[in-house]
Amino acid sequence: MDERIFFYRLGKLVYGIDGVYEDYGKGCKLGSPNLLWILYALNDGKRHSQKQICDDWAIPRSTANTIIKDLESKNYIALSQIKGERRELLVSLTPSGKEYADGILSDLYQREREIYSQIENPEELLASLQELAAKMQKIAAKGDK
Repeated sequence: MDERIFFYRLGKLVYGIDGVYEDYGKGCKLGSPNLLWILYALNDGKRHSQKQICDDWAIPRSTANTIIKDLESKNYIALSQIKGERRELLVSLTPSGKEYADGILSDLYQREREIYSQIENPEELLASLQELAAKMQKIAAKGDK
């Protein structure tokens, strides 16, 4: 297989997987697939900066800001200042936000557990994908110069 076929097939796979998550979010009537990813990111029990969420999940900052402001207005998240930072805030789920996220994500987590149990060598697969992503980011950075 040549590189063009490889990346064509890879793109189809990646967007196919993303489509499954997008369809799940639509089934939950979330409106925005990015809302699903923000809840997914925040539901790990840690606090994240909006910048970190945007960078980790490739969500445009303006989109994330709109979603975060909406979640804040519903008292699902709390924003707090990062020591030494003037513009960046930490984002964390409130207890009602945790309940909201769990209600949306619990079925998704169950589906992921079922799929995960069928993957041979998940650590190896993840390591290969991380290596590919790092190489692609390195190449992309060269193009940005």
